[in-house]
Amino acid sequence: MSDTILEVKNLKMYFDVSKAFQAKKYVKAVDDISFSIKRGETLGLVGESGCGKSTLGRCIVRIYDPTEGSIIFNGVDIATKKNKELKDYRKASQMIFQDPYASLDPRMTVGEIIREPMDIHKIYDTKEERTKRVQELLQIVGLKPDHIRRYPHEFSGGQRQRIGIARALALNPEFIVCDEPISALDVSIQAQVINLLEKIQKEMDVAYLFIAHDLSMVKHISDRIGVMYLGRIVELGESDDLYSNPLHPYTRALLSSVPIPDPKIAKTKKRIVLEGELPSPINPPSGCTFRLRCPHATERCANEVPKLTKVGTREVACFLYER
Repeated sequence: MSDTILEVKNLKMYFDVSKAFQAKKYVKAVDDISFSIKRGETLGLVGESGCGKSTLGRCIVRIYDPTEGSIIFNGVDIATKKNKELKDYRKASQMIFQDPYASLDPRMTVGEIIREPMDIHKIYDTKEERTKRVQELLQIVGLKPDHIRRYPHEFSGGQRQRIGIARALALNPEFIVCDEPISALDVSIQAQVINLLEKIQKEMDVAYLFIAHDLSMVKHISDRIGVMYLGRIVELGESDDLYSNPLHPYTRALLSSVPIPDPKIAKTKKRIVLEGELPSPINPPSGCTFRLRCPHATERCANEVPKLTKVGTREVACFLYER
């Protein structure tokens, strides 16, 4: 069995936003992205709001049908598969959503919510076995077995996120997309949820694509990190390596905004402030999409799109590092 569980190749997700009788216009939410994830690994994904992180995650679990490209899971390309052909993949891959309340049906009890995937995929022979497994999952995520009869509105935000995690674990998946699973939670609750995800990964050897805005938390939980800008990955590398020595101008600016808890060090830290606004994904600039905000932009940046290039153990999409 290959060590790589997921391989994304040249993935594109374009949304048609053109009006009737007008020329075609597309939002290029995901534009030619490639990366891989190993078994039991966590790949963090960071970037500004609107850069396409959540869309990428939804494409990978096939909530969206990608416009182009390949999503190879355990050696099988599932990018173009439909309906029943995706049943095995939907069992092996799950998603933890950003909003723990909107992602839970308020008309269903917690037991029904967590048991539903088991009913669909016919896991376990009897309802009693499934109920027992639901109670086990509630204990795994730090809730009580008798919570099985309660409704989502009876829980706090942190507890609802734990319910979402329990539902994602119901089918013993090999891969989970965590779409900003802690952004709606208090800081103390965030730490609890992160510790829970790490504990689950250690016990079940599950792989994560961890999407987040909190750069410090991403560094803590991730083995590797991808930095995304306007639908493209501009830098990809080992977590500690990328944070200690960012290469791409956008990565440098992004990491310079991370708060430092030590006030003495914080005073000496230089913040890189990007000029200009984030370009529109409907009408992105030619060549390198970051060039309008980049202090190192040249004429070549306006005419050519930089590809991810190997720089040591890192991959960087910038002409500064071409040999």
